[in-house]
Amino acid sequence: MLTQFINGTILTPQGWIKDGSVIVSDGRIVEVTNCDLAVIGAKVVDAKGMFIVPGFVSMHTHGGGGSDFTEATEEAFSTAVNAHLKHGATSIFPTLSSTSFETIHQAVEVCEKMMALPENIIQGLHIEGPYLNSKMAGAQWKEFLKTPNPEEYMPLLERQCIKRWDISPELPGAHEFAQQTSSRGILTALTHTEAEYDEIKEAFNSGFTHAAHFYNAMPGFHKRREYKYEGTVESVYLTDGMSVEVIADGIHLPATILKLVYKLKGADQTCLVTDALKYAAYKGESINDSQYIIDNGVCKLSDCSSLAGSIATMDTLVQVMYKQAGIPLEDAIKMASETPARIIGIDNRKGSLQKGKDADMVILDKDANVRCVVSMGNIVEGTNTLIH
Repeated sequence: MLTQFINGTILTPQGWIKDGSVIVSDGRIVEVTNCDLAVIGAKVVDAKGMFIVPGFVSMHTHGGGGSDFTEATEEAFSTAVNAHLKHGATSIFPTLSSTSFETIHQAVEVCEKMMALPENIIQGLHIEGPYLNSKMAGAQWKEFLKTPNPEEYMPLLERQCIKRWDISPELPGAHEFAQQTSSRGILTALTHTEAEYDEIKEAFNSGFTHAAHFYNAMPGFHKRREYKYEGTVESVYLTDGMSVEVIADGIHLPATILKLVYKLKGADQTCLVTDALKYAAYKGESINDSQYIIDNGVCKLSDCSSLAGSIATMDTLVQVMYKQAGIPLEDAIKMASETPARIIGIDNRKGSLQKGKDADMVILDKDANVRCVVSMGNIVEGTNTLIH
């Protein structure tokens, strides 16, 4: 069955198309055109002059809707994924915090099972840790932290669902780990690190091509006694070809720093991520958690010693970049869709509105509020607020 989305300003890789239409059939985009004349036999959806943009690619999310992916159950995966889907994340990579390898294996089994389901939006698994620098652990569970062990990680690298793995590059064996992961097409990111320029340069050459939650859990320019040293932040800026991601909730990083990242790395090398905990898009009972508190719109450790993660959704990130940081809307959307899709390797199907790609779309109003979410050509239940 054909569906035609008309009367919208459509974002394509070539720019905006005003008053055009997107024609969809069997979950794929048949055509993106500047003509909105009705196609015979097609169901018509009127975007009422709003923006039609690619569905967002959520490549670093720990949970949502009250569930965490480290619960490693189908129910938890489904709850968290659906919570983010309703905010425009039509592709998602569930993220595991540092945990036991037993839990990682359980999560792999769940992820592979769910990826086999029809109309599933999970694109693969993202593992953060447990190979992390304990000095930079932040909200990660320190009892699970360790140095890379090939006997632990090599069997997992054979599982097709693992698409990204983040560790600290300064740990013994980290470069060998990166050579193994990157050679298998697994996006390998540095995280929770205090590495400086020479270490970052060597890490990049070993396969670390991405920096997780840039600026967070890593040092910037600093002094040791009377001498000054570049931090991880400056080292990543100086490493051409290394992409970054930012938690653009307006709290983990202020608008001025978001502008700086955009200016220096650009929309082609910057991804927007939520790094969301289970309390994102959560509408359940009041939070009673000994580990976290929610204060000023963000999760903190209960002793307020560190930010623990965001409660943002992907639409929030676009809004912050667009309205607070003053980034052009098309670039804010690109950093939430096309760029992460390319960096994590699903851009042949996802991330942009082009003929032959999956029909994943978000319809936004002039303030970048989500008014409708379309996944594989189907309007997501409960998201269609203005399109009739």
